[in-house]
Amino acid sequence: MSQVLDDLVELLTLEAIEENLFRGRSQDLGFRQLFGGQVLGQSLSAASQTVEEDRHVHSLHGYFLRPGDAGLPVVYQVDRVRDGGSFSTRRVTAIQKGKPIFTCSASFQYDEEGFEHQASMPQIVGPENLPSELELLTGRAHLIPEAMHDKFLRPKPIQFRPVTSEDPYDPKPGEPVKYVWFRADGSLSDVQALHRYMLAYASDFNLLTTSLRPHGKTVWQRDMQVASLDHSLWFHNDLRTDDWLLYAMDSPWAGNSRGFSRGSIFNRAGQLVASVSQEGLIRHRKDWT
Repeated sequence: MSQVLDDLVELLTLEAIEENLFRGRSQDLGFRQLFGGQVLGQSLSAASQTVEEDRHVHSLHGYFLRPGDAGLPVVYQVDRVRDGGSFSTRRVTAIQKGKPIFTCSASFQYDEEGFEHQASMPQIVGPENLPSELELLTGRAHLIPEAMHDKFLRPKPIQFRPVTSEDPYDPKPGEPVKYVWFRADGSLSDVQALHRYMLAYASDFNLLTTSLRPHGKTVWQRDMQVASLDHSLWFHNDLRTDDWLLYAMDSPWAGNSRGFSRGSIFNRAGQLVASVSQEGLIRHRKDWT
């Protein structure tokens, strides 16, 4: 396991303060604010520690309420809403400076047999010969402020390899569709809960920006204000985030300074392991100078 991946595993491992109360440290990825994927992964980690081990999370629905501070830890308060015969429901509130910055509900279920069907995996080129996002960004390093090089150009715990790359500083309008392969940069344990925390973390990368593609915009342009507003995640099957996963994304709508995107995540065998949806702020600051 690489050092950066080990750091991410530690980030997703929370300190139990007392019953139903946990604390997680924060990581500054260079966004000035707390990365939403960190809060998603840590919220799921907190909720999972309050349910029986044989109940696995199958859905999470959350709202980002305030920008988080990447320089401060986050406290997670878990409300044990219900434990039924098959399902358990948890409500999690993430708190900084005494105020909620994120809230979500997560549902857990015993494994059981039932009807099965799934969408087919898109026929997409494999990840082996594709450059990573880090490699693509390094090629445009001269456009990144020197003070930000350490944050944006350092090794990442998760590799992302876009099937179709775009110039982050000079994008061209295109279809609101994106395909990205991703995996952890190293081997992880067999603990399924960890892979689900990791997937929650990774699912906040790339998704919202799919809604910017028709408009020839990216988050790297200084006249854009982009932020996640909500996030929903459904787990369909066991998964491994240390093997390649395909994130197939599209954006069917944008308007009123909001973009809506959805994603399907497949493993290499073509099994649909998770589905994602998100609405976010995509505000063009026309008065930017």
